[in-house]
Amino acid sequence: MAPPSSTRAPSKKGIFAASFIGTSIEWYDYYIFGTAAALVFGSLFYPEFSPVAGTLAAFGTFAVGFIARPLGAAVIGHYGDRIGRKSMLVLTLLLTGGSTFLIGVLPTYAAIGIGAPLLLVALRLIQGFGVGGEWGGAILIATEHASPRRRAVYGSFAQFGVPVGVLTSNLAFLAVSGMSNEDFMSYGWRIPFLISIALVVVGFLVRTRLQDAPEFQQVKQDKTVSKVPVAELFRRQPRNLVLASLASIAPPAVGYTVIVYMLTYGTTVVGFDRTTLLTLILASTLVWIGTIVVSALASDRFGSKKVYALGALTAVLWPLPMFALVNTGDTGLALLAFVVAALVQGVMAGAQGGLFTEIFDVRFRYSGISIAYQVGGMIGGAVTPIAATALFGTYGSSMPIAVYVMALSLVSFVAVLGICGGSAPSATEKADAPAAETASAAASTPASGPVS
Repeated sequence: MAPPSSTRAPSKKGIFAASFIGTSIEWYDYYIFGTAAALVFGSLFYPEFSPVAGTLAAFGTFAVGFIARPLGAAVIGHYGDRIGRKSMLVLTLLLTGGSTFLIGVLPTYAAIGIGAPLLLVALRLIQGFGVGGEWGGAILIATEHASPRRRAVYGSFAQFGVPVGVLTSNLAFLAVSGMSNEDFMSYGWRIPFLISIALVVVGFLVRTRLQDAPEFQQVKQDKTVSKVPVAELFRRQPRNLVLASLASIAPPAVGYTVIVYMLTYGTTVVGFDRTTLLTLILASTLVWIGTIVVSALASDRFGSKKVYALGALTAVLWPLPMFALVNTGDTGLALLAFVVAALVQGVMAGAQGGLFTEIFDVRFRYSGISIAYQVGGMIGGAVTPIAATALFGTYGSSMPIAVYVMALSLVSFVAVLGICGGSAPSATEKADAPAAETASAAASTPASGPVS
């Protein structure tokens, strides 16, 4: 039985806009917190601590958001599998955007004492909870509208949001980094948080025009929606859930080493100035974006599992050379270090959306891909800046940090090899794809009502 015809499917441009724009805003919000944690939160919210302890406390607050992400993934994924993808995507945008704006008006420790870091942690928890359900919904709103041979390309729509979020967050901080240190610490750091509210309005307008894909609408119409999606996920596909979670560790382990930890390490240890490092990271994200495109196309041709495994393998090999290049203090060599790290992340990002969509059943897919992605993010992203700071403080060398990131990436490489699914489309699927795409295009023709 076909899904109701009272609505029409969104165009490819509409799907791209909803998946990409919303995710870009969400990750802009998330990454400006990481940048601020590296640059200002230690001295503004934890001034009683020593410089190293203050940095650890700031990164600890940063990590709190990751702790909330698996919870957000489970709760928002539950309702995304029961009610629909669209409504949850609007909710995640409001949770993340609202908490980000409030951080921008938060009093510091000097103004209200211990209440300042407590409020910062609370807002970070809300921000992390919202982000927990963001990625899975953004991926599904794209991939579930795609034919099997185009799922990685459609899945890459949301993946663009991660490097674009890095790009725009760094641009925002770069714009205020030319201020005097006194002005930057006084009010300049707040500006990137405050302007996020305008981006949230744009994302809200785009996402309220979404509708769920026919694949999920069919599940609702057939009344086969899972009553407790997370429980069914653990009962029916525990192997893929565990392996997908482990496979998700490498991208944030590499990414947050560059995006968050390098801002502290590069300025305090190597001697780069803040503006130079922000510029180098900004430049490398352009390579990240381009690599996602190539990786997604390759994934649809050769299989997302193979491409993701290749990316994980490069993540094992690159950390030692990356730190060696940064340690030279040479701007060009540091740029090379970050560019190759961006290539590593881009290869995995281009394959991840298609891979995760393929390996989970539609009835608990939102829960499955969200939990896997966020558990991997918590292990690879939350802990890495803290572990890196502690390792350098103990050994006074970058080598233990590089080995740590390599070990995390090796776990991901082994895990992705064990995942069931993610192969290249079969000859039958490729033959059926043009007909499926024609049907999808027909569904996109206006019927009897507006897009809801």
